[in-house]
Amino acid sequence: MLTWALPGARLLELGSMAINADVIGRTYPPRVYAVGREKVREYALAVGESNPLYLDVEAAREAGYDDVVAPPMFAVVYGFAAVMPVLFDPEVDINFARMLHGAQQFEWHQLVVAGYEISTIVTVSDVSERAGNRFYVLVTTSTNQRGETVCVGTWSNIVRGE
Repeated sequence: MLTWALPGARLLELGSMAINADVIGRTYPPRVYAVGREKVREYALAVGESNPLYLDVEAAREAGYDDVVAPPMFAVVYGFAAVMPVLFDPEVDINFARMLHGAQQFEWHQLVVAGYEISTIVTVSDVSERAGNRFYVLVTTSTNQRGETVCVGTWSNIVRGE
């Protein structure tokens, strides 16, 4: 149960939990992630990718890219850096110790290539309570240095009730 609130905060009382509804729609400042060649390779190897575009600079260049291409799920790497401030924002009131991963959904646009700078903003899309648990939905929008959208992600987290 929430035992404190910021002055003027709009609270929704849902079951035994109070949710600060003012955070719904809040957008956080962008976080910039510089995509490095070795990070792309390390990620690709860690998840079992063998596509030469992810590992071999020459193969990527022969295919028309400036450097190695990041696998699609590399979006978690550059997106998560932007999500972290939300998870620890006291106004959002996520009990990180009780948080479970709910789901992720990504919509990919432009490819991400080593050397790019990816800027990601996060918006709190929804906060709700069901069966004594809190559900948090965050939406990330990531763009490259040219302002082109590379990925839109929906991150759902569940905080177990006490």
